[in-house]
Amino acid sequence: MKIGLYFGTYNPIHVGHLIIANHMAEFADLDQIWMVVTPHNPLKKKATLLDDHQRLEMVFLATEDYPKIKPSDIEFKLPQPNYTVNTLVHLHEKYPTHDFSLIMGEDNLKTLHKWKNYEVILDHYDIYVYPRISDEEENIELKSHPKVHVIDAPIVEISSTFIRNSIKEGKNIQPLLPPKVWEYIDHNNFYKK
Repeated sequence: MKIGLYFGTYNPIHVGHLIIANHMAEFADLDQIWMVVTPHNPLKKKATLLDDHQRLEMVFLATEDYPKIKPSDIEFKLPQPNYTVNTLVHLHEKYPTHDFSLIMGEDNLKTLHKWKNYEVILDHYDIYVYPRISDEEENIELKSHPKVHVIDAPIVEISSTFIRNSIKEGKNIQPLLPPKVWEYIDHNNFYKK
């Protein structure tokens, strides 16, 4: 089974994440998309993150009507801070018959050379890249790598930061969130302070 791993803090998950995940499930040669909730990205302040299990619950609520998209808490059990290469090794050991790939935006591909053991990732795993709007020059070298597959997915410019800030300001951003996720956030008064 070919599994696309779509990592994120999902703080919160929004319709942009679902559009990309569903596009990869339907139009790339992947059987399932696992939305891997990352407990702590070393590049982000942990104080801004909701509890790991609250974010996982939102991913579960957002994906339960999509049979090819699954929430994953695989990184919750790994030592922190964790690196993608460690997660991939762990998944390969746990699911030896699965073929894992990464899903990332073009912006992440441009910084892939800064990731821990990125050469190992490129040697052993396919990377499915979706377009992002960017002012920077593209890293053509990695884009033409045989393991990199650029997918003509919709360009979605919605950010979790924008959603959190908008909720804090009392704005109605319901259309940007799956309905069950909006209800969960609203019911728990998340992001209002």
